[in-house]
Amino acid sequence: MKEVEIKHLEFIQNRITRMNTNSFQIKGMTITIVSALLAIYASGKNPDFIIITIFPLILFWFLDTYYLTQERKFRGLYNDLVKENTNSLKPFEMRSDLYKGGKYSFWSVFFSKTIYLIYLSVSIAMLLTYLYLIFYKNG
Repeated sequence: MKEVEIKHLEFIQNRITRMNTNSFQIKGMTITIVSALLAIYASGKNPDFIIITIFPLILFWFLDTYYLTQERKFRGLYNDLVKENTNSLKPFEMRSDLYKGGKYSFWSVFFSKTIYLIYLSVSIAMLLTYLYLIFYKNG
């Protein structure tokens, strides 16, 4: 493998690492915001703060999906370049738009285990907590 090709792979690997870091930070921000809203609920006993947590959860779910989709596309590009059968790319070209559908589609990633298990489980927990507080604590 030529030095130029190795450098190209390093650039792609850096992009993959950046997407992975963004995804990790989004999960951290999600937990922070949910915890903050739960702390506000605990201090004021207003159950609306629990249902409000669902909105940032959904927003971060979409954002995390975007970053994981980009990461998968760059992993596909990386894998194709390593196979050395992709002569259609110019040196240092980052064509993630070539990867569409299947495991590279937004909705495939949205419902992947690494994403939906986290966000859906927290959303359901918040919804059930809200319903419990509305119907059993106040009623």
